[in-house]
Amino acid sequence: MATINTNPGAMIALQNLNQTNKDLQQVQQRINTGLAISSAKDNGGVFAIAQSMRADVAGYSAVGQSLDLAQSTVDVALAAGEAISDLLVEMKEKTLAGADSSLDTASRSALNEDFKALRDQISTIVDNAEFNGTNLINGTQTGGISALANADGSNTLDIDQEVMSLGGTNVTVAATASFDTAAAASGLVATIETSLDNLNTALAKLGTGSKSLEVHKSFVGKLSDALEKGIGNLVDADLAKESARLQSLQVKQQLGTQALSIANSAPSSILGYFR
Repeated sequence: MATINTNPGAMIALQNLNQTNKDLQQVQQRINTGLAISSAKDNGGVFAIAQSMRADVAGYSAVGQSLDLAQSTVDVALAAGEAISDLLVEMKEKTLAGADSSLDTASRSALNEDFKALRDQISTIVDNAEFNGTNLINGTQTGGISALANADGSNTLDIDQEVMSLGGTNVTVAATASFDTAAAASGLVATIETSLDNLNTALAKLGTGSKSLEVHKSFVGKLSDALEKGIGNLVDADLAKESARLQSLQVKQQLGTQALSIANSAPSSILGYFR
């Protein structure tokens, strides 16, 4: 039926053109964002999975920072402990020399002064072995330190404190230790040797703790990278494919516009009936 009120051809051409424009808009959004799924309306299920994985990645970023902080704290304690160990070795040398019964009083007194200077340096090191307000060797950090181990904070890596203060369980040399006789010096030699054995054990524990933090940080980094790769597989757009589709849709849009123009001109043929 020839009519000017209804133009089915134009309706179909317009529907197709609108769909092409919609597809073109979607492709342009994917190219602009680099994402095939950038919002829940694109694909609600996949978007929810990706968001959950993004939350885990953010959590592992915080875990990495926590591990870095803990490792730096332990490394400071290790550096201080190694310095204290070196001082104890020097102190042993002084006391052993002072234990020589043939030594005169003046020489022994000079050795004692060197010994006390080294002894006091231990206290200085212990007091300053602090990182971010945490000191693992002066006995103030009850329970040691804990670092986050997983993305939801339910697991931690714990490192115990190792007290290295004078007169403590590891360094048994008293804060007032000194010698004025060969016998007193000889007694300090045994005390220093015990302190060295205890200190080496404490350093081994701290070293093991630092290594465990380092290994776990490496694992967390790999896990975070794997999650990011998984997110990319889920939501990233194939830009090569989208580029080809963009060109196809641009041509389709031009053809659709021409088809709509042709369909709109169809009613004009009705004028021929009245000439």
